[in-house]
Amino acid sequence: MFLSRVGLRSCSGARIVATNNTRCASVLAAASSVPNVSASTPSHRNNNKTHYIQSFSTATKPSTAQLVKQLRELTGAPMMECKKALSTPEVDHDLEKAQEWLRKYGSAKASSKVAGREALEGLVGVKIEGGRASIVKVASETDFASRSETFSTFVQEIADAATAGDASGDNVDVNAFMASAKDSKGQVLKESLNDAILAIRENIQVDSMIIMEASSDKSVMAGYVHGRAPNSTCGSAAAVVEVEVTSGTDIEKAEEAAKKLAMHVVAAKPTYLNPESVPEDVVNKEKEILMEKMTGTNKPPEILEKIVAGQMRKFYEGICLTEQSHMVEEGNPKVSKAMKSLGLELKNYTLVGMSK
Repeated sequence: MFLSRVGLRSCSGARIVATNNTRCASVLAAASSVPNVSASTPSHRNNNKTHYIQSFSTATKPSTAQLVKQLRELTGAPMMECKKALSTPEVDHDLEKAQEWLRKYGSAKASSKVAGREALEGLVGVKIEGGRASIVKVASETDFASRSETFSTFVQEIADAATAGDASGDNVDVNAFMASAKDSKGQVLKESLNDAILAIRENIQVDSMIIMEASSDKSVMAGYVHGRAPNSTCGSAAAVVEVEVTSGTDIEKAEEAAKKLAMHVVAAKPTYLNPESVPEDVVNKEKEILMEKMTGTNKPPEILEKIVAGQMRKFYEGICLTEQSHMVEEGNPKVSKAMKSLGLELKNYTLVGMSK
């Protein structure tokens, strides 16, 4: 702010003059040397004349457009929603109150609009720490939304909270977890979900959550995330593998072996850990199918049994991790043999992907 001409008189009668090119700050600085003078109050009375020192301020309130921009950056909500929140009487252009208003009204409205819409895209997040590992699957409506920073950050927050919590297994009550667990900022994850829906404007669903725990103090867990979103630790598929050290293998080599095996799991997509873990009814059904194929061959029963046994080995190679050829190790040895040669035993694994 500039003044055309300002005059100030001190108690001693000295006159201070500010001309066209002098800033207000210079005038006020000069006036500050006047004793016992406060801004906008009578400074001295002499010959029945009162002299005033006028303070000047260049501070202005942010415009509505500036507030809308700030609110959008803070919440990710659409422009019109931000304008509506700020102009509400109880908010009165207060940013903090506007954020609360959006959480209360904007999120609920957005959630009701997108509820029921098909969500087939999304991301898988992984977190491994302190003998625990979590894999969470969160769905969105479009690939564009799932690749956004807001979405991927939300997915990772859930995975982090799941690993830090006390739930375990593959039947975690997702709704109960979301209603009680908190993100890194101390906000309940259910509220974080509403905030993400408000920002992205799509149906977002926490589809599944699996939490693994190390089976012994000699166990090592490592994971692999495939098809990562930009600048994210989440992707389209992920696997976590647990191996147990049975000989002199150090932890670093065990982790490397587990990570390679996790990469194999994502690529090969095994259904079971080993032949012993395949349900009996699945095994019997496969044997029945094989025997039916042999009907009318007139082969002796003992020959038929050998043929079925050979076919069952191929069947296990297709669905059991321990029987598969390791796709990442050189020479593609059988997984069980590769682990044994490294002084490791395969204990468990989990694979989660965004299937359409």
